[in-house]
Amino acid sequence: MKRSYFASLVCTAAVIGTGLGAAPPVAAHQKIHVVHPGKSIQKAVNSAKPGDTVLLASGTYHESVTVTTPRITLRGMGRGAVIKPAKKKAGNSCAAGGNGICVTGTKARSVDGVTLASLTVTGFTGSGVIATSTDRLTVRHVTATKNGVWGIALERSVRSVLRANTARGNGDAGLFLANTIKAEEGAQDTRGAVIERNRVSENRIGITVRRLRNLTVADNHLTGNCAGVFVVGDENKPRAGALTVRDNLVAQNNKSCPKTARLDALQGSGIVLTGTEDTLVTGNRVMDHAGTSPLSGGIVLWKSFVGTPSERNRIADNVVEGNAPADLINTDTGKDNTFERNSCRASRPAGLC
Repeated sequence: MKRSYFASLVCTAAVIGTGLGAAPPVAAHQKIHVVHPGKSIQKAVNSAKPGDTVLLASGTYHESVTVTTPRITLRGMGRGAVIKPAKKKAGNSCAAGGNGICVTGTKARSVDGVTLASLTVTGFTGSGVIATSTDRLTVRHVTATKNGVWGIALERSVRSVLRANTARGNGDAGLFLANTIKAEEGAQDTRGAVIERNRVSENRIGITVRRLRNLTVADNHLTGNCAGVFVVGDENKPRAGALTVRDNLVAQNNKSCPKTARLDALQGSGIVLTGTEDTLVTGNRVMDHAGTSPLSGGIVLWKSFVGTPSERNRIADNVVEGNAPADLINTDTGKDNTFERNSCRASRPAGLC
């Protein structure tokens, strides 16, 4: 095999590169484009056709990468495939925004079926991964660490799967999902997005879900952030909510973060619902949070930051212990919010446990 900037291989080959083992059986027309450190990931991505894989050998790559082709996979041979900012300024819009990997569709035409897997994105002033207008995006076994804004961020995206990723030490949320980042709009139906089995630590907020409906946040491990999980809505219609937060371990998110233009100072918040409706919070373990922020506590129900009440949310069957100022907090004036069968010791107001 020639050691060129990438190799295009028919996928019926039994072995591809040292340490890869047997290649999975795939259609004969699909190709694997192998990229080695010092060569261009972007060139390989640009050459890939729907169904192809761009495979990164272990090592460090200094560039930003934009994906606009549907149904391609960008995958490392392990998280030792590391993408960092270019040493010199590059001309693409992903780099100009300070981001590492951009999966970019348009409002009129989404990018469908892209997979990002088994690589590390670190040190970008913007976000490690940012995806806009995607359908069936999968991000798995990706490490996003020490990026200036978000670790992994999605907007205008549906049927997404974020699974078994690590988001650590990012400036804002480790995982951030929103209807849109800049415009004022009602909540988007994600059509069943899944955020599961991720490890999220040392960010400002672990997982932020903003102005979205119909998704699940499950089996994640969140610790060492200023706040664990934020589900955020406002006065726009349709309202944020109709989603599930279940079976997560949310512990000791006691890092201190200063006030911003959008949020009060944060410290010691486990799971916060603000301005949401019809959200189920169940089966979570929320442990050992402490802080003096208005949002501090184990599970906190709070009216939205523009004053919109939360309604018909159900907080049930959670273990919520060792949190201060209380395990369960409801400062909302909305109707039909219920707290049932939670294991806890202290609540505000009293009687929620």
